[in-house]
Amino acid sequence: MKTLPLLTTVALGCGLALVGYGSLNGTFAPRASAADRTPLYYRDPSGAPLWSAAPKKDDRGRDYLPVYDDDQATPARAKPQQQAGSPRKILYYRNPMGLPDTSPVPKKDSMGMDYIPVYEGDDTDDGTVRLSPGKIQRTGVKSEPVERRAIRVLVKAPGTIQLDERRVSVIAMRAESFVQKVADVTTGVRVKAGQPLMEVYSSAVASAAAEYLATITSKVVGGVETYGRGSRQRLVNLDVPEPVIAEMEKTRVAPVTISWSAPRDGIVLERSAIEGMRANPGDVLFRIADTSVVWALVDVAERDLGTVAVGQSVAVRARSFPGWTFTGKIAIVYPQVNRDTRTVRVRVELANPDAMLLPDMYVDAEIDTADAALVLTVPDSSVLDTGSRQAVLVDKGDGRFEPREVKLGRRGGGYIEVRDGLADGEAVVTSANFLIDAESNLKAALKGFAESAGPGHAMGDHK
Repeated sequence: MKTLPLLTTVALGCGLALVGYGSLNGTFAPRASAADRTPLYYRDPSGAPLWSAAPKKDDRGRDYLPVYDDDQATPARAKPQQQAGSPRKILYYRNPMGLPDTSPVPKKDSMGMDYIPVYEGDDTDDGTVRLSPGKIQRTGVKSEPVERRAIRVLVKAPGTIQLDERRVSVIAMRAESFVQKVADVTTGVRVKAGQPLMEVYSSAVASAAAEYLATITSKVVGGVETYGRGSRQRLVNLDVPEPVIAEMEKTRVAPVTISWSAPRDGIVLERSAIEGMRANPGDVLFRIADTSVVWALVDVAERDLGTVAVGQSVAVRARSFPGWTFTGKIAIVYPQVNRDTRTVRVRVELANPDAMLLPDMYVDAEIDTADAALVLTVPDSSVLDTGSRQAVLVDKGDGRFEPREVKLGRRGGGYIEVRDGLADGEAVVTSANFLIDAESNLKAALKGFAESAGPGHAMGDHK
Protein backbone atom coordinates (compact mmCIF):
# COMPACT_ATOMS: atom_id res chain seq x y z
CA MET A 1 0.00 0.00 0.00
CA LYS A 2 1.34 3.40 -0.83
CA THR A 3 1.64 6.11 1.79
CA LEU A 4 -0.23 9.33 1.08
CA PRO A 5 1.54 12.66 1.30
CA LEU A 6 1.86 14.20 4.71
CA LEU A 7 -0.05 17.33 3.78
CA THR A 8 -3.32 17.23 1.82
CA THR A 9 -5.28 20.25 0.75
CA VAL A 10 -8.96 20.04 1.57
CA ALA A 11 -11.56 22.60 0.56
CA LEU A 12 -13.86 23.64 3.36
CA GLY A 13 -16.70 26.09 2.65
CA CYS A 14 -15.45 29.28 1.06
CA GLY A 15 -11.84 28.82 1.94
CA LEU A 16 -8.99 26.35 2.13
CA ALA A 17 -7.64 24.68 5.23
CA LEU A 18 -4.54 22.53 5.70
CA VAL A 19 -5.07 19.26 7.46
CA GLY A 20 -2.10 17.02 8.18
CA TYR A 21 -2.12 13.31 7.72
CA GLY A 22 0.55 10.81 8.41
CA SER A 23 1.03 7.18 7.64
CA LEU A 24 0.84 4.94 10.67
CA ASN A 25 0.98 1.19 10.06
CA GLY A 26 -0.57 1.67 6.65
CA THR A 27 -3.50 3.72 7.93
CA PHE A 28 -4.17 7.41 7.85
CA ALA A 29 -3.89 9.39 11.11
CA PRO A 30 -4.27 13.14 11.58
CA ARG A 31 -1.21 15.00 12.95
CA ALA A 32 -1.51 17.80 15.53
CA SER A 33 -1.38 21.32 14.19
CA ALA A 34 1.54 23.70 14.90
CA ALA A 35 -0.48 25.55 17.51
CA ASP A 36 -0.98 22.34 19.51
CA ARG A 37 2.67 21.23 19.42
CA THR A 38 5.61 22.45 21.57
CA PRO A 39 8.84 23.16 19.66
CA LEU A 40 11.97 21.34 20.79
CA TYR A 41 14.09 24.36 19.92
CA TYR A 42 14.45 27.07 17.28
CA ARG A 43 16.96 27.14 14.44
CA ASP A 44 18.45 29.92 12.37
CA PRO A 45 16.25 30.78 9.36
CA SER A 46 19.26 30.97 7.03
CA GLY A 47 20.39 27.44 7.85
CA ALA A 48 23.45 28.49 9.85
CA PRO A 49 24.44 26.14 12.75
CA LEU A 50 22.77 28.35 15.35
CA TRP A 51 20.03 27.29 17.75
CA SER A 52 18.02 28.71 20.64
CA ALA A 53 15.79 27.18 23.32
CA ALA A 54 13.38 30.16 23.14
CA PRO A 55 11.96 32.22 20.27
CA LYS A 56 14.38 34.87 19.03
CA LYS A 57 15.38 36.86 15.96
CA ASP A 58 18.54 36.85 13.93
CA ASP A 59 20.67 39.86 13.03
CA ARG A 60 18.29 40.74 10.14
CA GLY A 61 15.20 40.65 12.32
CA ARG A 62 13.93 37.30 11.01
CA ASP A 63 12.30 34.89 13.43
CA TYR A 64 14.07 31.64 14.26
CA LEU A 65 12.19 28.63 12.86
CA PRO A 66 10.61 26.17 15.32
CA VAL A 67 11.71 22.54 15.18
CA TYR A 68 9.22 19.92 16.38
CA ASP A 69 9.73 16.40 17.62
CA ASP A 70 8.12 14.80 14.55
CA ASP A 71 9.64 17.20 12.04
CA GLN A 72 11.40 15.08 9.44
CA ALA A 73 13.54 18.04 8.45
CA THR A 74 15.26 18.17 11.81
CA PRO A 75 18.92 17.27 11.46
CA ALA A 76 19.85 14.22 13.48
CA ARG A 77 22.72 16.01 15.13
CA ALA A 78 20.52 18.87 16.32
CA LYS A 79 18.63 16.77 18.84
CA PRO A 80 20.06 16.55 22.35
CA GLN A 81 19.71 12.80 22.58
CA GLN A 82 22.25 10.18 23.48
CA GLN A 83 24.84 9.44 20.86
CA ALA A 84 24.87 6.22 18.92
CA GLY A 85 26.47 3.44 20.89
CA SER A 86 26.46 5.47 24.14
CA PRO A 87 24.43 4.00 27.05
CA ARG A 88 24.31 7.36 28.84
CA LYS A 89 22.00 10.27 28.23
CA ILE A 90 23.38 13.63 27.14
CA LEU A 91 22.28 16.40 29.49
CA TYR A 92 23.63 19.37 27.54
CA TYR A 93 26.64 20.64 25.58
CA ARG A 94 29.29 22.93 27.01
CA ASN A 95 31.71 25.38 25.45
CA PRO A 96 34.95 23.65 24.32
CA MET A 97 37.08 26.59 25.51
CA GLY A 98 35.74 26.44 29.08
CA LEU A 99 33.54 29.53 28.81
CA PRO A 100 30.35 29.57 30.94
CA ASP A 101 28.18 28.80 27.91
CA THR A 102 25.93 25.76 27.45
CA SER A 103 23.51 24.56 24.83
CA PRO A 104 20.75 21.93 24.82
CA VAL A 105 21.70 20.93 21.26
CA PRO A 106 24.94 20.38 19.37
CA LYS A 107 26.51 23.59 18.10
CA LYS A 108 29.81 25.19 17.21
CA ASP A 109 31.59 28.14 18.74
CA SER A 110 32.90 31.16 16.90
CA MET A 111 36.04 29.23 15.94
CA GLY A 112 34.09 26.30 14.48
CA MET A 113 34.81 23.93 17.37
CA ASP A 114 32.05 21.50 18.39
CA TYR A 115 30.55 21.90 21.83
CA ILE A 116 31.39 19.02 24.22
CA PRO A 117 28.54 16.77 25.44
CA VAL A 118 27.96 16.39 29.18
CA TYR A 119 26.49 13.00 30.04
CA GLU A 120 24.21 12.01 32.85
CA GLY A 121 26.33 11.02 35.83
CA ASP A 122 29.15 13.44 35.02
CA ASP A 123 27.28 16.32 36.64
CA THR A 124 27.23 14.95 40.19
CA ASP A 125 26.71 17.06 43.28
CA ASP A 126 29.10 15.21 45.61
CA GLY A 127 31.97 17.59 44.85
CA THR A 128 33.95 15.09 42.81
CA VAL A 129 35.23 15.31 39.26
CA ARG A 130 34.75 12.29 37.02
CA LEU A 131 37.10 11.54 34.14
CA SER A 132 36.85 8.81 31.58
CA PRO A 133 39.62 6.18 31.46
CA GLY A 134 40.67 7.51 28.08
CA LYS A 135 41.09 11.03 29.37
CA ILE A 136 43.01 9.79 32.40
CA GLN A 137 45.40 7.93 30.13
CA ARG A 138 45.83 10.82 27.70
CA THR A 139 46.53 13.42 30.40
CA GLY A 140 48.92 11.17 32.33
CA VAL A 141 47.11 11.28 35.68
CA LYS A 142 49.10 9.52 38.41
CA SER A 143 48.21 8.96 42.06
CA GLU A 144 50.26 8.07 45.12
CA PRO A 145 49.09 7.02 48.60
CA VAL A 146 49.85 9.29 51.51
CA GLU A 147 52.47 7.90 53.89
CA ARG A 148 54.03 8.65 57.25
CA ARG A 149 57.69 9.58 57.07
CA ALA A 150 60.22 11.85 58.75
CA ILE A 151 60.52 15.25 57.12
CA ARG A 152 64.13 16.23 56.49
CA VAL A 153 64.44 19.98 56.06
CA LEU A 154 67.72 21.70 55.24
CA VAL A 155 67.84 25.35 56.20
CA LYS A 156 70.45 27.13 54.10
CA ALA A 157 72.01 30.36 55.28
CA PRO A 158 75.20 32.39 54.73
CA GLY A 159 77.71 33.15 57.44
CA THR A 160 81.24 34.19 58.35
CA ILE A 161 84.05 32.62 60.37
CA GLN A 162 84.96 34.31 63.64
CA LEU A 163 87.45 33.53 66.38
CA ASP A 164 86.34 31.78 69.53
CA GLU A 165 86.48 34.68 71.96
CA ARG A 166 87.35 32.27 74.78
CA ARG A 167 90.58 31.30 72.99
CA VAL A 168 92.09 34.77 72.57
CA SER A 169 94.86 36.02 74.88
CA VAL A 170 96.56 39.39 75.17
CA ILE A 171 99.88 40.32 76.77
CA ALA A 172 99.71 43.73 78.45
CA MET A 173 101.85 45.36 81.14
CA ARG A 174 100.34 46.09 84.56
CA ALA A 175 103.05 48.55 85.47
CA GLU A 176 105.20 51.02 83.62
CA SER A 177 107.78 49.01 81.66
CA PHE A 178 110.41 49.18 78.96
CA VAL A 179 110.79 46.60 76.22
CA GLN A 180 114.41 45.50 76.15
CA LYS A 181 114.26 42.83 73.48
CA VAL A 182 111.65 41.26 71.18
CA ALA A 183 111.87 37.73 69.80
CA ASP A 184 111.65 36.98 66.08
CA VAL A 185 107.86 36.79 66.22
CA THR A 186 105.65 38.72 63.82
CA THR A 187 101.96 38.99 63.05
CA GLY A 188 100.58 35.78 61.52
CA VAL A 189 103.26 33.51 62.99
CA ARG A 190 102.10 30.43 64.86
CA VAL A 191 103.59 30.13 68.36
CA LYS A 192 103.56 27.47 71.05
CA ALA A 193 102.64 27.89 74.70
CA GLY A 194 105.74 28.98 76.70
CA GLN A 195 107.63 30.26 73.67
CA PRO A 196 109.60 33.48 74.57
CA LEU A 197 108.18 36.64 73.06
CA MET A 198 110.08 39.54 74.68
CA GLU A 199 112.18 40.75 77.64
CA VAL A 200 110.87 43.66 79.71
CA TYR A 201 112.35 45.78 82.48
CA SER A 202 110.01 47.24 85.08
CA SER A 203 111.05 49.04 88.25
CA ALA A 204 107.85 47.90 89.96
CA VAL A 205 108.56 44.28 89.14
CA ALA A 206 112.20 44.60 90.20
CA SER A 207 111.19 46.11 93.57
CA ALA A 208 108.62 43.37 94.21
CA ALA A 209 111.16 40.69 93.28
CA ALA A 210 113.79 42.12 95.64
CA GLU A 211 111.27 42.28 98.47
CA TYR A 212 110.23 38.68 97.90
CA LEU A 213 113.83 37.44 97.86
CA ALA A 214 114.64 39.36 101.05
CA THR A 215 111.71 37.70 102.78
CA ILE A 216 112.49 34.15 101.75
CA THR A 217 116.23 34.49 102.48
CA SER A 218 115.80 36.13 105.91
CA LYS A 219 117.31 34.18 108.80
CA VAL A 220 114.39 35.16 111.04
CA VAL A 221 111.33 34.52 108.87
CA GLY A 222 112.87 32.80 105.86
CA GLY A 223 111.65 29.40 106.93
CA VAL A 224 108.08 30.59 107.61
CA GLU A 225 105.96 30.29 104.50
CA THR A 226 103.33 32.70 105.75
CA TYR A 227 105.72 35.68 105.76
CA GLY A 228 106.67 35.33 102.12
CA ARG A 229 103.13 34.79 100.85
CA GLY A 230 102.31 38.49 100.58
CA SER A 231 105.46 39.34 98.62
CA ARG A 232 104.92 36.48 96.21
CA GLN A 233 101.32 37.54 95.61
CA ARG A 234 102.53 40.99 94.65
CA LEU A 235 104.61 39.46 91.85
CA VAL A 236 101.60 37.48 90.70
CA ASN A 237 99.50 40.64 90.69
CA LEU A 238 102.05 42.29 88.40
CA ASP A 239 101.51 39.35 85.98
CA VAL A 240 105.04 38.03 86.29
CA PRO A 241 105.07 34.59 84.61
CA GLU A 242 105.04 31.64 86.99
CA PRO A 243 108.27 30.12 85.55
CA VAL A 244 110.10 33.36 86.33
CA ILE A 245 108.96 33.28 89.97
CA ALA A 246 109.96 29.63 90.29
CA GLU A 247 113.41 30.42 88.90
CA MET A 248 113.86 33.21 91.48
CA GLU A 249 112.95 30.86 94.31
CA LYS A 250 115.47 28.35 93.01
CA THR A 251 118.42 30.66 92.32
CA ARG A 252 117.68 33.28 95.00
CA VAL A 253 118.56 35.94 92.39
CA ALA A 254 116.27 38.79 91.25
CA PRO A 255 116.51 39.14 87.45
CA VAL A 256 117.05 42.54 85.87
CA THR A 257 114.64 41.86 83.04
CA ILE A 258 111.63 39.60 82.95
CA SER A 259 111.08 37.22 80.03
CA TRP A 260 107.47 37.11 78.81
CA SER A 261 106.32 33.99 76.92
CA ALA A 262 103.24 32.95 74.92
CA PRO A 263 100.34 31.91 77.18
CA ARG A 264 98.83 29.43 74.63
CA ASP A 265 99.28 27.80 71.25
CA GLY A 266 97.98 29.97 68.49
CA ILE A 267 98.57 32.60 65.86
CA VAL A 268 99.94 36.05 66.59
CA LEU A 269 97.15 38.40 65.56
CA GLU A 270 98.80 41.59 66.75
CA ARG A 271 102.33 42.65 67.72
CA SER A 272 102.78 46.13 69.16
CA ALA A 273 106.02 45.51 71.05
CA ILE A 274 109.10 47.32 69.69
CA GLU A 275 112.56 47.15 71.20
CA GLY A 276 113.27 50.12 73.44
CA MET A 277 109.67 51.30 73.63
CA ARG A 278 107.98 52.39 76.80
CA ALA A 279 104.83 50.49 77.69
CA ASN A 280 102.29 52.09 79.98
CA PRO A 281 99.98 50.03 82.16
CA GLY A 282 97.27 48.49 79.98
CA ASP A 283 99.13 48.71 76.68
CA VAL A 284 98.62 45.53 74.62
CA LEU A 285 101.94 44.29 73.29
CA PHE A 286 100.83 40.93 71.84
CA ARG A 287 97.46 39.33 70.97
CA ILE A 288 97.41 35.59 70.34
CA ALA A 289 94.45 33.45 69.26
CA ASP A 290 93.98 29.70 69.28
CA THR A 291 92.33 28.78 65.94
CA SER A 292 91.94 25.04 66.54
CA VAL A 293 88.27 25.75 67.17
CA VAL A 294 86.43 28.60 65.45
CA TRP A 295 82.88 29.91 65.23
CA ALA A 296 80.64 30.11 62.19
CA LEU A 297 78.18 32.94 62.72
CA VAL A 298 75.25 32.09 60.44
CA ASP A 299 72.38 34.47 59.65
CA VAL A 300 69.17 32.41 59.54
CA ALA A 301 66.05 33.94 58.00
CA GLU A 302 63.34 34.84 60.48
CA ARG A 303 60.83 32.51 58.78
CA ASP A 304 63.13 29.50 59.50
CA LEU A 305 63.72 30.33 63.14
CA GLY A 306 61.02 27.92 64.35
CA THR A 307 62.88 24.91 62.92
CA VAL A 308 66.32 25.76 64.35
CA ALA A 309 67.40 24.56 67.78
CA VAL A 310 70.58 24.15 69.82
CA GLY A 311 72.40 20.88 69.15
CA GLN A 312 71.34 20.44 65.53
CA SER A 313 73.98 19.29 63.08
CA VAL A 314 75.32 21.86 60.62
CA ALA A 315 77.38 21.33 57.47
CA VAL A 316 79.56 24.33 56.62
CA ARG A 317 81.21 24.81 53.25
CA ALA A 318 83.80 27.49 52.66
CA ARG A 319 83.69 29.24 49.33
CA SER A 320 87.49 29.17 49.27
CA PHE A 321 87.62 25.36 49.45
CA PRO A 322 85.09 23.76 47.07
CA GLY A 323 84.38 20.17 47.95
CA TRP A 324 85.36 20.52 51.62
CA THR A 325 82.71 20.20 54.32
CA PHE A 326 83.18 21.15 57.96
CA THR A 327 80.71 19.66 60.42
CA GLY A 328 79.64 21.21 63.69
CA LYS A 329 76.65 21.76 65.95
CA ILE A 330 74.63 24.80 66.93
CA ALA A 331 75.96 26.10 70.23
CA ILE A 332 73.66 29.08 70.69
CA VAL A 333 70.85 30.95 68.95
CA TYR A 334 71.25 34.63 69.68
CA PRO A 335 68.09 36.20 71.17
CA GLN A 336 67.88 39.12 68.78
CA VAL A 337 66.53 39.75 65.29
CA ASN A 338 68.37 42.07 62.93
CA ARG A 339 65.81 44.71 62.04
CA ASP A 340 67.44 45.47 58.69
CA THR A 341 67.95 41.95 57.33
CA ARG A 342 65.22 40.16 59.36
CA THR A 343 67.66 37.42 60.29
CA VAL A 344 68.71 35.74 63.53
CA ARG A 345 72.35 34.94 64.21
CA VAL A 346 73.25 31.35 65.05
CA ARG A 347 76.64 30.27 66.40
CA VAL A 348 78.16 27.01 65.21
CA GLU A 349 81.37 25.65 66.74
CA LEU A 350 83.72 24.05 64.21
CA ALA A 351 86.92 22.09 64.66
CA ASN A 352 89.73 23.68 62.64
CA PRO A 353 92.87 21.62 63.25
CA ASP A 354 94.46 22.50 59.88
CA ALA A 355 93.73 26.23 60.29
CA MET A 356 91.94 26.27 56.93
CA LEU A 357 89.09 28.42 58.23
CA LEU A 358 90.25 31.98 58.73
CA PRO A 359 88.50 34.86 60.50
CA ASP A 360 85.95 36.78 58.38
CA MET A 361 85.89 34.04 55.73
CA TYR A 362 82.52 33.63 53.97
CA VAL A 363 80.81 30.24 54.35
CA ASP A 364 77.51 28.60 53.41
CA ALA A 365 75.75 26.59 56.10
CA GLU A 366 73.12 23.85 55.84
CA ILE A 367 71.26 23.16 59.07
CA ASP A 368 69.70 19.71 59.28
CA THR A 369 66.37 20.18 61.06
CA ALA A 370 65.20 16.58 60.61
CA ASP A 371 62.76 15.31 63.22
CA ALA A 372 62.62 11.62 64.07
CA ALA A 373 58.83 11.77 64.49
CA LEU A 374 56.85 10.29 61.57
CA VAL A 375 54.21 12.60 60.12
CA LEU A 376 51.63 12.26 57.34
CA THR A 377 53.19 13.49 54.10
CA VAL A 378 52.33 13.96 50.43
CA PRO A 379 54.60 14.71 47.45
CA ASP A 380 55.07 18.42 46.91
CA SER A 381 53.83 18.03 43.32
CA SER A 382 50.39 17.04 44.60
CA VAL A 383 49.64 20.36 46.32
CA LEU A 384 47.73 23.09 44.50
CA ASP A 385 48.78 26.30 46.25
CA THR A 386 47.04 29.59 45.48
CA GLY A 387 48.83 31.46 48.25
CA SER A 388 45.81 31.76 50.53
CA ARG A 389 44.53 28.22 50.01
CA GLN A 390 46.21 24.83 49.65
CA ALA A 391 44.39 21.81 48.26
CA VAL A 392 45.00 18.32 46.91
CA LEU A 393 43.01 16.06 44.60
CA VAL A 394 42.02 12.84 46.35
CA ASP A 395 41.70 9.80 44.06
CA LYS A 396 38.38 8.17 44.98
CA GLY A 397 38.72 5.43 42.37
CA ASP A 398 36.68 4.69 39.22
CA GLY A 399 37.88 7.92 37.64
CA ARG A 400 36.50 10.13 40.43
CA PHE A 401 38.65 12.87 42.00
CA GLU A 402 37.72 15.05 44.96
CA PRO A 403 39.31 18.48 45.53
CA ARG A 404 40.08 18.82 49.24
CA GLU A 405 41.57 21.66 51.21
CA VAL A 406 44.47 20.76 53.50
CA LYS A 407 46.62 22.38 56.16
CA LEU A 408 50.33 21.98 55.54
CA GLY A 409 53.38 21.94 57.78
CA ARG A 410 57.07 21.56 57.10
CA ARG A 411 58.55 20.92 53.66
CA GLY A 412 61.66 19.00 52.75
CA GLY A 413 63.04 16.17 50.65
CA GLY A 414 60.30 16.54 48.05
CA TYR A 415 57.51 15.98 50.59
CA ILE A 416 55.17 18.20 52.59
CA GLU A 417 53.68 17.52 56.00
CA VAL A 418 49.86 17.41 56.05
CA ARG A 419 48.48 18.41 59.43
CA ASP A 420 44.79 18.31 58.54
CA GLY A 421 42.58 17.24 55.64
CA LEU A 422 43.87 13.75 54.81
CA ALA A 423 43.94 10.34 56.46
CA ASP A 424 46.11 7.24 56.18
CA GLY A 425 45.32 5.08 53.19
CA GLU A 426 44.01 7.84 50.94
CA ALA A 427 45.65 8.54 47.58
CA VAL A 428 46.36 11.92 46.03
CA VAL A 429 47.03 12.94 42.45
CA THR A 430 50.69 13.73 41.82
CA SER A 431 50.67 14.29 38.06
CA ALA A 432 48.32 16.28 35.80
CA ASN A 433 46.51 17.59 38.87
CA PHE A 434 46.28 21.06 37.33
CA LEU A 435 44.26 19.62 34.45
CA ILE A 436 41.83 17.97 36.86
CA ASP A 437 41.64 21.18 38.86
CA ALA A 438 40.78 23.08 35.69
CA GLU A 439 38.04 20.53 34.97
CA SER A 440 36.70 21.03 38.49
CA ASN A 441 36.72 24.81 38.16
CA LEU A 442 34.96 24.54 34.79
CA LYS A 443 32.29 22.32 36.28
CA ALA A 444 31.71 24.76 39.15
CA ALA A 445 31.56 27.70 36.74
CA LEU A 446 29.03 25.96 34.49
CA LYS A 447 26.90 24.99 37.45
CA GLY A 448 26.98 28.52 38.85
CA PHE A 449 26.19 29.96 35.45
CA ALA A 450 23.21 27.65 35.04
CA GLU A 451 21.87 28.45 38.51
CA SER A 452 22.23 32.22 38.06
CA ALA A 453 20.66 32.19 34.61
CA GLY A 454 17.54 30.35 35.78
CA PRO A 455 15.60 27.57 34.08
CA GLY A 456 14.38 29.81 31.32
CA HIS A 457 17.81 31.04 30.25
CA ALA A 458 20.36 28.53 31.49
CA MET A 459 20.57 26.83 28.15
CA GLY A 460 19.05 29.39 25.87
CA ASP A 461 20.07 32.36 23.80
CA HIS A 462 23.37 30.83 22.65
CA LYS A 463 25.08 31.54 19.43
